[in-house]
Amino acid sequence: MTSFTVIGSTVRAGSPVSVSTYPSAKICCNNRTFCEKEKLENVFWRFFFIGCYGGGPPRFGGNRGGGGGKFGNPGDRLRKKHWNLDELPKFEKNFYQQHPDVAHRAPQEVDQYRRSKTITLKGRECPNPIMKFHEANFPSYVMDVISKQNWTEPTPIQAQGWPLALSGKDMVGIAQTGSGKTLSYLLPAIVHINHQPFLERGDGPICLVLAPTRELAQQVQQVAAEYGRASRLKSTCIYGGAPKGPQIRDLERGVEICIATPGRLIDFLEAGKTNLRRCTYLVLDEADRMLDMGFEPQIRKIVDQIRPDRQTLMWSATWPKEVRQLAEDFLKEYVQINIGALQLSANHNILQIVDVCNDGEKENKLIRLLEEIMSEKENKTIIFVETKRRCDDLTRRMRRDGWPAMGIHGDKSQQERDWVLNVSSLKLSCTLNVFQKESVFAFFNSSASF
Repeated sequence: MTSFTVIGSTVRAGSPVSVSTYPSAKICCNNRTFCEKEKLENVFWRFFFIGCYGGGPPRFGGNRGGGGGKFGNPGDRLRKKHWNLDELPKFEKNFYQQHPDVAHRAPQEVDQYRRSKTITLKGRECPNPIMKFHEANFPSYVMDVISKQNWTEPTPIQAQGWPLALSGKDMVGIAQTGSGKTLSYLLPAIVHINHQPFLERGDGPICLVLAPTRELAQQVQQVAAEYGRASRLKSTCIYGGAPKGPQIRDLERGVEICIATPGRLIDFLEAGKTNLRRCTYLVLDEADRMLDMGFEPQIRKIVDQIRPDRQTLMWSATWPKEVRQLAEDFLKEYVQINIGALQLSANHNILQIVDVCNDGEKENKLIRLLEEIMSEKENKTIIFVETKRRCDDLTRRMRRDGWPAMGIHGDKSQQERDWVLNVSSLKLSCTLNVFQKESVFAFFNSSASF
């Protein structure tokens, strides 16, 4: 079971916390002490959100990826294109050949399958789900790679998403991380690309995947490379924090699939290093997180560069009004697939422990907690802090005291961050951003704003 501890202006709690468990707990913030249960609840849910989603309350529509002022905002030099569909070359996007077993499946069986997998649909002309891999009728070069994975059946999002994506429909998929959504859009993308004319010199990608972080972009690119290799499709990953030269060379040589973070892609589009004239398959992965990180202006600038009759697939873990508005603006007659409940709920596989203490107690509590954790077999730990300086200071002190700690934050190079994440002997990581691992322990200053 994963554990999550917040040390600082917080509360020790279960999953989820019951305020009545700690009726007299004190919360210290800027030397003010208050014991109101309502305040206590607010503090817990504030840190619960941070633990689950890696930041404070959503800041949809903010700015990220470059400053304003005299330098302007990212994408200001990109002109919105005015498309004339009559002048654009035609392209095909419906490649779905329904398997006889799927076509003849009784409505009662289909409904029962969807209920058992908690699949809900919204939209018209929703095809039946596939229940076996061969029912998707993927080409042999795709099935050969799938067969090597020893999977038994598609995940729910794949079972319902593949027929929609292969049909050329716009779609929204709402599913949690780990649901198999990457293959839900990449395998139809490979089929889509192989039915388009070959790239010519100067052409940009046919498939564009926008992702919020370099880590996610790299993960998607690894999958794209594995499944695209059989049909000789080239892919690349472009993101900030890494040298531009190799990324530009990949784009200039021509790639069918480009996985990108919005900021770096905007840079390349403005510099004329690539273009989106050939893009007919657009994926917005983790759209809610991209909006939360303030990428909406960049996303809109990028989408303005893509022909409006493209196929668009949007993926999100949540469905707030900001994401709904983005779907309304970018997608046409889309079908929405939801896996599980629409309402956010606590992950019951995570034990959340929150400890109330004042600023002077935090370090001793942290050391005692680490001594307890290090005695266990699964003892990898992440400590979250408020500032980059605090991250470096805490890392230095811990290493001086003999703890196997390494720091990671945005001022470090991508090569250094990758090394910290991949070093096998690492037991402690001090960081600013939430990502993963078996045991997660968070460290916050008591003056953090609520």
